[in-house]
Amino acid sequence: MPDPDVMVRTSGEYRLSNFLLWQSAYAELVFLDVFWPDFNEGHFATVLDLYARRERRFGARPSASA
Repeated sequence: MPDPDVMVRTSGEYRLSNFLLWQSAYAELVFLDVFWPDFNEGHFATVLDLYARRERRFGARPSASA
């Protein structure tokens, strides 16, 4: 299984609690103030939209032309 590209943390918490800590080293993190049972398609669409807007650098510094 490949490493995740995006990690979603629900319930308004801003920590990973050691969940897939090494595997998520280059994952984009999204924190939502919604509890897991209430997470729905709209929230998932929001996560995908936020992910699509991110500039992924995989640990590299931003280029000087950016």
